[in-house]
Amino acid sequence: QVQLVEAGGGLVQAGGSLRLSCAASGRTFSNYAMGWFRQAPGKEREFVAAISSSGGVTYYADSVKGRFTISRANAQNTVYLQMNSLKPDDTAVYHCAAAGIVGASRMSQRYDYWGPGTQVTVSS
Repeated sequence: QVQLVEAGGGLVQAGGSLRLSCAASGRTFSNYAMGWFRQAPGKEREFVAAISSSGGVTYYADSVKGRFTISRANAQNTVYLQMNSLKPDDTAVYHCAAAGIVGASRMSQRYDYWGPGTQVTVSS
């Protein structure tokens, strides 16, 4: 089992920044690819960003490319999502997820463990 807990969400004005973190426990963190997904009210969950187990490969949704950066610190069992130039459309609950694979993946079905999420609200 892997336990995941997100932190860093909040209310920010459009154009602002937030840094989300996700702390993992329970298994060897460096064996897992990690991802961030988000779900807005009334919408389906969507992929945001993913990073391979070593951190060498990253993927981004087109909607966040150039604004968001995913990174990980395997020694601290933590994955981050730096979000800049935030827009009201970025408002959602953000979840981190862990997949028992080496490579990064955009597919939510590949992820085995999910955190409860942290709310991000961007005001216009």
